[in-house]
Amino acid sequence: MLWSGGSALFTVFFALPIAWLLLAPTKSDTQLVRDHPFSVGTLDGLARSWRHLLGFEDGALLTWLQNSAVYSFGALALTLATAVPAGYGLALTRFVGRRLLLTVTLIVMIMPAAALVLPLYLELDSVGLTGTVWSVILPFSFFPFGVYLTYIYFSSTVPTDLLAAARLDGCTEWQVFARIALPLARPVVALVGFFSFVGNWNNFFLPFVMLPDSAQYPAQVGLNNLLTASAVFNPSAGTGSQILRPELALAALLTILPVLLVFLFSQRALISGTLSGASKE
Repeated sequence: MLWSGGSALFTVFFALPIAWLLLAPTKSDTQLVRDHPFSVGTLDGLARSWRHLLGFEDGALLTWLQNSAVYSFGALALTLATAVPAGYGLALTRFVGRRLLLTVTLIVMIMPAAALVLPLYLELDSVGLTGTVWSVILPFSFFPFGVYLTYIYFSSTVPTDLLAAARLDGCTEWQVFARIALPLARPVVALVGFFSFVGNWNNFFLPFVMLPDSAQYPAQVGLNNLLTASAVFNPSAGTGSQILRPELALAALLTILPVLLVFLFSQRALISGTLSGASKE
């Protein structure tokens, strides 16, 4: 009874901000301040917020969303192409330095991502890549958690006898991986892909440091520009600014939407990946 009451309390606590965020774009800034927080606005209010938001820097938000898609999906492709074979190699082959490599992977995995931004910036700046799309995609594709996740999966779930039988039948190591191990690992590949995409999409600090031009910003960094341009949060922006609380709420919703869609379309694969290895049948 106590547990269910506590769960209900936390559900309400976290649901209220989401409900406010969904309703905010349908109202004017004055209505947001004076009316009931959860009063419903109008479709005209939503259309007004949409027009004002798209009018900011000639539709900069759409450019930022497009940039986020390029960075996130580009890095996702590189992550899957490197993390999955790396996890397979660490799990099913024995070589000198394997234990050390696993230890380094764990250490880097638990390090705060912000701690690596400065050395990554200096490294990419030395080869002239800062300010380019690769200054974001390459660091995003470095995903030690994905390596360790696939390592755990391959070492605990994939039957080694099946792989050994494929080798006896004349398959090369690459054929064993591509034709036997990889199809069996589809659930964990989906899991790695989802975590990689969400982490890339929500990353703020690295693209903020790497990219000097607003036209290159992803959506998360672009939201910071919207906050700076809003007189509500930055008085120096001037009272004539069109970016107020309804526009900021709508921008936040549009930024969240791609992650929500990816989650909804990949639920089955995510559940399958989470439960992989839970049953031996």
